[in-house]
Amino acid sequence: MSTMKFCRECNNILYPKEDQEHKQLLYACRNCDHQEVADNYCVYRNEIHHSVGERTQVLQDVAADPTLPRTKTVRCTVCNHGEAVFFQWFHVHFSFLDVWHAMVV
Repeated sequence: MSTMKFCRECNNILYPKEDQEHKQLLYACRNCDHQEVADNYCVYRNEIHHSVGERTQVLQDVAADPTLPRTKTVRCTVCNHGEAVFFQWFHVHFSFLDVWHAMVV
């Protein structure tokens, strides 16, 4: 995980910098000449956590997507509608499985 690093000399933030001669990643201070070799090569990490509302909106929009495959061979057990769209959905707890969902259009 990428964390902020601070200069040991002046306590300013260290920025990633490439040492082209030695092909190394360094962290360098822009205030003084302090540099240190990076022990971790991750300089940025973007973690996106979706709320429940965002996930629900995506599922509602999927039914209107004309690029997804559709079938008329399945009937909904709740409303008896005869058309459904199906798609593959990644689930954190079932990452090793192919989880398929069908939605009534």
